[in-house]
Amino acid sequence: MSIWVCGEVLIDLLPGEPERIAIVGGGPANTAKALSRLGHEVQFIDGISTDAYGKSARAELIRDGVGLDLALTSDLPTCTATVSLSSDGSASYEFLINNTATFAFDNSWLPDPEKYKPEVLQIGTLVTIIEPGASVLYDWAVQVSEFAPIVFDPNIRPSVMPDLIKYRDEVEKWIKISSVVKFSEDDIAALYPNEDPIGIAKICLKKGVQLVVITRGANGLVGVTSDGVVEVPGIKVAVVDTVGAGDTVGAIIVEAVTQIGILNLTGPKLREVLHRAAVAAAITCSRAGAQPPRAFELTDALERN
Repeated sequence: MSIWVCGEVLIDLLPGEPERIAIVGGGPANTAKALSRLGHEVQFIDGISTDAYGKSARAELIRDGVGLDLALTSDLPTCTATVSLSSDGSASYEFLINNTATFAFDNSWLPDPEKYKPEVLQIGTLVTIIEPGASVLYDWAVQVSEFAPIVFDPNIRPSVMPDLIKYRDEVEKWIKISSVVKFSEDDIAALYPNEDPIGIAKICLKKGVQLVVITRGANGLVGVTSDGVVEVPGIKVAVVDTVGAGDTVGAIIVEAVTQIGILNLTGPKLREVLHRAAVAAAITCSRAGAQPPRAFELTDALERN
């Protein structure tokens, strides 16, 4: 059995001189890398191009130990995301999506959950809203949910779907089949303007979600379950950029689901997991691009924090 991570691997084009710097990215790919670096068996599910960017993505995922046995090899081009960084290191993205290998999801190649029986499915970001693949993935995820819990990270990108109501409807459809949902405060602010994040988390619980984790940047994380609200502070670090920080948190949450079990993620145990996630995210923020920590790096950092 292995952890399944489904979603896009793409190329982030970071600011640079004289030309932009091409870095392998995509929220789900970052999460898969983080899990593998922590020592977990991970299968990544996406279309990966045979073009130069796709070869680079494949090589990096393999180098980090991510399994690609269930990925599709495609001659379509790789999706790119042009990244802009603000003064505080936070990132915004402009995507080239249409007719790319990255979004070529189809029932003809998606893996059979009954055959492979994954431990958990982590899914999110753009693949859950970009059609026609999103509908295919949703039906497939419903099948997966019969065998494994779903951890959903919507990772909201308003520039891709400016229609707020439509975006919210798509996200809430996925929430209903998920056991765990990870939001950032920015995600909630974009989808539910002027709403209390904890209130939104409690609404998710009423829809069947068992754990909601909210990332708050430098201010730490919040976990919400039917047993109550658990908060942990952020870890002070010299921020290079925040690319991949939320995806690193997602990896720690998936790790906890597999090692501890969703029903046990409450109270002190949840606090311990959220602190671990905060430390891991801080390490990622201290590096350029999405470079999550390896297991020994996280262990060393936890001893200092």
